[in-house]
Amino acid sequence: MKCQFDAFADYVAEAEREGASQYPLYEWTKETIADPAKKQKYLKSFALRVKEKEVYPKNEADALEADLQPLVGPVITRISKHDTDPEHNPQMPERYRKEAGEATPNT
Repeated sequence: MKCQFDAFADYVAEAEREGASQYPLYEWTKETIADPAKKQKYLKSFALRVKEKEVYPKNEADALEADLQPLVGPVITRISKHDTDPEHNPQMPERYRKEAGEATPNT
């Protein structure tokens, strides 16, 4: 289990150590962890690894969610799975795509 804020901070630290140009989410992630409201949100959010992986088959995620559901209460307020499909997740804001050198579609 790893706190999402810590995961984001580790990403930023690694990018700064290795060269931010190699890390397309660096600027966006750095801004996220600097925002006090987002910091509070991500300090309360944790990710679980299964078999040393952060992404695993849906059936494993479903079983893990079912096993952990009885823990929901005053300390653990919610358990949820995250879909890794980019179509179902926030995309990098335009201003960061340009900084990261990502090609942007013509509109």
